[in-house]
Amino acid sequence: MTMIRKIDHVGVAVSSLEEQIPFYRDILGLKLVGTEEVPEQKVRVAMFQVGEVKIELLEPLSEESPIAKFIEKKGEGIHHLAYNTDDIEDELSIMKGKGVRLIDEEPRSGAHGSRIAFLHPKSSAKVLTELCQAGEE
Repeated sequence: MTMIRKIDHVGVAVSSLEEQIPFYRDILGLKLVGTEEVPEQKVRVAMFQVGEVKIELLEPLSEESPIAKFIEKKGEGIHHLAYNTDDIEDELSIMKGKGVRLIDEEPRSGAHGSRIAFLHPKSSAKVLTELCQAGEE
């Protein structure tokens, strides 16, 4: 039984938050929830709220960042689709049991105190899929 509750956010890889924030905030009129660095992921993020879903802009902090590699290979654009779950460990176990290829066997730290794990795009029609469980914040 799946415990996915909703789409949490859409991750968008960008070269520069400073260049892209004005489009989402000033042109689209989305509420900027905040920005933060996520050193474990080697990114800086800006989160925008649009209805119940968020748009997460991801800027690489170094050339070793997965986002830097994504931009180099594919250019800026949609990077991943994230789904909210109440129990990420159980969800990963269920997915693995159904033969889904996992990038992360165990959750890791994400933005805003969340716990995240990625599913391999080969299991989901080439869409990088993230599971996320809200943090205590």
